[in-house]
Amino acid sequence: MSGNYCAFYVAEPFHEGALGAHATKDFVYYNTLRMWKGADSGFPFTNSHDTTYNVRDGSNWEQTLMPRLRQRLRNSKNVILFLSDRTVNSRALREEIDYGINSLGLPVIVIYPDYDTKESLLVNNILKQQIQSLWSKIPVFRDSMHIVPTLHIPMNKALIRQSLADSKFMVKTKTVPDVYRYTA
Repeated sequence: MSGNYCAFYVAEPFHEGALGAHATKDFVYYNTLRMWKGADSGFPFTNSHDTTYNVRDGSNWEQTLMPRLRQRLRNSKNVILFLSDRTVNSRALREEIDYGINSLGLPVIVIYPDYDTKESLLVNNILKQQIQSLWSKIPVFRDSMHIVPTLHIPMNKALIRQSLADSKFMVKTKTVPDVYRYTA
């Protein structure tokens, strides 16, 4: 359990090649984490998706895709969820969040890619209503987030680095379930 499992929306069926995946913004944000790690081996991102072969390839859901997602999640210490207005409640995203939280108890670090500072997420040091309303984009997340600690951060390299290194958001050393954010 040492990886970071990235959960994000992509259209199904998913094909990483050509322009399809790179036109999906959340996939681009996931690739940003991979790029940061490639440029700096000290960046604390360990990609759980590298533990098995690509699963969004049109394979059978029950026999291939779901078991592969679950294996990757079992190899993870937390879930990184990219959440935005573009997020769609897809079957894969529902499964990733449901299994990660409700079966494995993985803490969730929620990255809001349309925001770039901790202050931009807050009003009076409380998460903005626009942020909280995004939780309903994935009902299983909204309805299960009370089970695990969730940390809500903007798409900001320094804050992502700090969050990934924070043991309070790792499954073996997690803090009490609640909604966490960095205050201004």
